[in-house]
Amino acid sequence: MRRVAVEAAAACAPRLVRAFRSTPADLDLSTKRNTHDLVTVHDGATENELVRLLGAAVPGSRFVGEEGGARGPDGVDDHALTLVEAGAAAATHTLEWIIDPIDGTANFAHGFAMFSISVAAAVDGVVVAGVVLDPVNGLEFSADDDGAYLNGQRFGSRGSGAPAAGPGGQDAVAPVGAPAPDEHALNLVTSYPSAEALDVDGPVALERFGRLVDAYATVRRTVSGALELAYTAIGWADVTMGMDTNPWDVGVGQLLVRRAGGHYLARFYDTDGPERREPHLAPCYVAVAPGRTAPTAVRVLEETVTARRAAGHRTAGVRADRVDRASTP
Repeated sequence: MRRVAVEAAAACAPRLVRAFRSTPADLDLSTKRNTHDLVTVHDGATENELVRLLGAAVPGSRFVGEEGGARGPDGVDDHALTLVEAGAAAATHTLEWIIDPIDGTANFAHGFAMFSISVAAAVDGVVVAGVVLDPVNGLEFSADDDGAYLNGQRFGSRGSGAPAAGPGGQDAVAPVGAPAPDEHALNLVTSYPSAEALDVDGPVALERFGRLVDAYATVRRTVSGALELAYTAIGWADVTMGMDTNPWDVGVGQLLVRRAGGHYLARFYDTDGPERREPHLAPCYVAVAPGRTAPTAVRVLEETVTARRAAGHRTAGVRADRVDRASTP
């Protein structure tokens, strides 16, 4: 599954490299949910090509993508299937590809070289392999049952056959071994608070962000969830915190972090059995690189999720809910 994902992403990379830093007219730039949510002609085209390549490599695959939503084995929109057909497909086809054709579209559209193609393979709803490919910088992060890789070379401390986090990503946050460096020496990447988070949380979101700025040596807002997690897995970033993400944002990244020996703390808004759900379905998380601890980021995560629960906030995103249902065999 890792090899198939890597080959499909690599085949789509040249198109994005050629299009990078082209004109707005060439990109056919528009918005989706709001002015912060950009999309280009290359998002949909790349996703369609990935679906074609992955479907040809593994016939019978199902797909969930940021642009096209859930699709059946023949690339058909799942919402066009009858309930009987959808149930039969779910019972027969257990492999699902979770696709973000351009993670970091805003960066891609503005000529900032921090975006990637993300392809995760989920079997019976569990992500087992995938790739995060940065086509401009030539960085290919991938993961499978045996470990995490950069351009095909293994990295990280987790050995073959070592246990991964269970459903819900309930790893211990403190790693075992040598003392972790002081939190003030670490760098954190996060997109919190986004405009949407400010709308939900109000001024307290800025106070929480200020605490992060005070606690860490550097706080960066790179707006590319898949690469943020890949950088955390390899240790170029120490901590990543995400709020209101979708499964295609974190599908491969959370696996990379765990396979490299880092820690991924996933949080759901509801408390109805989150431990039975896979970590890539959680809307909120803190990821910590191997050998680090991040108590301030964890506290901010817990406070935000707890406050939103108390306020009745239960939305993980309509599209994420569609993935949750589609990923259930």
